[in-house]
Amino acid sequence: MLPQKKLYLAVVGCLISSAAIAADPSAPLSSEEVETANVLLVSPVVVTATRVEHNSFDLPVSIDVVDAEKIQEGQLQANISESLVRIPGIVAQSRGQSAQDVQISSRGFGARSQFGIRGIRLYADGVPLTMPDGQGQAGTFDLGSAKSIEVMRGPFSALYGNSSGGVVQIFTTDGPKEPTVSGAFTTGSYGTNRESVKVGGTSGEFNYLANYSHLESDGYRDHSAVRRDLFNAKLGIQLRQDTRLTVIATYLDQPLAQDPQGLTKALWQQNPKQVVTNTNTFNTRVERSHTQVGAKLEHDINADNTVSLMAYGGTRDNLQFQSIGSNALGTGINDPKIIASTSKTSGGVAQINRDFSGLDFRFTHKGTLANGPYSFSVGTNFDTMEDHRTGYDNFIALPGASLICGVGIICGVKGTLRRDENDKAWNFDQYAQAEWSPHSRWNLVAGIRHSDVHIKSEDHYLTNGNDSGNVSFTKTTPVAGVIFKLTPMINLYANAGKGFETPTLIEMAYKPGSGTFNFGLQPATSTNYEIGAKTFIGANTRANIAVFKTDTSNEIVVASSVSGRSTYQNVGSTERNGVELSVDSDFGRGFAGYASYAYLDASYSDPFCSGAIASNATSCGASSGTWVKSGKAIPGTYRQTAYAEISWKHAPTGFSTALETHAVDKVYVSDKTSENAAGYAIVNWRGGFAQNIAKWRIAEFVRIENIFDRNYVSSIKINDSNSQFYESGTNRNWLLGINASYQF
Repeated sequence: MLPQKKLYLAVVGCLISSAAIAADPSAPLSSEEVETANVLLVSPVVVTATRVEHNSFDLPVSIDVVDAEKIQEGQLQANISESLVRIPGIVAQSRGQSAQDVQISSRGFGARSQFGIRGIRLYADGVPLTMPDGQGQAGTFDLGSAKSIEVMRGPFSALYGNSSGGVVQIFTTDGPKEPTVSGAFTTGSYGTNRESVKVGGTSGEFNYLANYSHLESDGYRDHSAVRRDLFNAKLGIQLRQDTRLTVIATYLDQPLAQDPQGLTKALWQQNPKQVVTNTNTFNTRVERSHTQVGAKLEHDINADNTVSLMAYGGTRDNLQFQSIGSNALGTGINDPKIIASTSKTSGGVAQINRDFSGLDFRFTHKGTLANGPYSFSVGTNFDTMEDHRTGYDNFIALPGASLICGVGIICGVKGTLRRDENDKAWNFDQYAQAEWSPHSRWNLVAGIRHSDVHIKSEDHYLTNGNDSGNVSFTKTTPVAGVIFKLTPMINLYANAGKGFETPTLIEMAYKPGSGTFNFGLQPATSTNYEIGAKTFIGANTRANIAVFKTDTSNEIVVASSVSGRSTYQNVGSTERNGVELSVDSDFGRGFAGYASYAYLDASYSDPFCSGAIASNATSCGASSGTWVKSGKAIPGTYRQTAYAEISWKHAPTGFSTALETHAVDKVYVSDKTSENAAGYAIVNWRGGFAQNIAKWRIAEFVRIENIFDRNYVSSIKINDSNSQFYESGTNRNWLLGINASYQF
């Protein structure tokens, strides 16, 4: 492995040299070249980058597509990590439990997240699943009805606003032309069962699709059971020839999601399935529900002008039982004692009842400028959310009780009220984006977005003081990119832009060292650069390479994490440099292969005091903090990640099979030590048959994961104060599934 800087310069030099030996860049592509390109350049069509359909090969951005076949065939379809693991630069780690969302990071953005998703914007059919404060959840992504997932990294993600270290957008498939009903059943290790029913079709001007699924699992680890129902529906109505209405509705009911919490390294090595005593003592778990409806109206004014209006709204309820809180436990991680509390605290039960809504209006125009086609979009959006947040003791003490859970103390239940507030966040943004091809070899894309984000907290629990307050954040983020068509088979590109990421309501909920709202937490800002190449090697192989550099100021990091509760702080500057590669090839005779690799060097540029506010190492230690030196790797970021897959389909028999390999480097778990989770590589296999019988289509599959039964850590809890950093990945396990559909 070359050192990062040498590797970066080598790739840059290669790209510059390729451009230098090209034909005259002012010469237009010949008719033969254009015809060759039309035949060979088969790339996915995407909409996330420019908000209009575009061949991804001709865009100066890093964007990849996972299609329905890769999302659904031979998969459980329970977590988005199943699909995103193949994308370079994206780390999507299943936590092995459903109390917290999948851990997703994009080029290191989002790596700090303890639960939910931060630093990455999430969308479903254009409807935001990321709130105005930057927090998002992918648990409502319905993989069973997905047409595709688009994943964009790099500077252009900032055109989606706050917390755009990357954009992940799922698209629901349209209903088929003929009415179709299908059912699926999957069973597997750890008492895992998933059933689903899907109906869809077209009737006159109406196109419809609805999918319902039920998931139950005991989980690989102790105390990690889950029960979940998910419903997703899409209705398209052609109101007139030039006007379309699309309605999307999603409902999630997750009444049970046990939280096994993390383990220390010693406990993980002893038994990766076990949990610490307090997990059972306080019955750590999450109960969650989510309802959301969105509607998009699109109208073609004429062939060159289009307007669209999108509106959405919904509710989300989340009840979390932690193993720490007001009057909670002693200092040991297995100490079941209840102790008196004299400081302000929020209790060990956190309840959030959320209402959210938003509007987005956009105008798009196409035309010709200096004999080159162009298009531009201008728009504005308003999003709002309000959380009624309450906190309670996680125990009830009976009269004359002792201090021990189970001896006069009932633990793991909602007790005395300790916190009561209304937290609000809203944003009002304006954006513009333009694309112009002044020459057949050149394509220019640029955009700008202005964001105003407001945070407000109204404290209703006043016995310990009034912590009400508000804060506002404003940022303008420009981006620009250019692509040069070196040959019909090679496109070179470069882009640059600004970005910013506000702290979320949950990250501001606790100030380090107290239970008060942390209004002092500030946004992180970033400057992003990227160069790359997209090429076709022959008629059947597509390859991409991207080199990027990101400098961030005022980085938001985890100050401390204790038994499910995390606090955050701002530090100085950080730097992220890396390379991403992917190759997708059709070998013929039913064989195909895909491989991706990413290298990321993410580190702190400035020293800081972790867990306390101090100006130097001496005062940091005196204030119970830990001094972190510059150059230290950012916890939660993986220096190297890789994925490879080889597949084979035998059309005459309907048989298909594939071998997958996923590998990651070691990952540091704390700012305060050099402790890390070791890297690992796991191998999975899937195989199945498909039959078409009259109007029936039946498919069966078998999947075996972690064939060589490796013990590994699938995700981590950064800076955990009890050193319970580690969440175990699953050992060897299997899935068996069948799907049947009937077309009327």
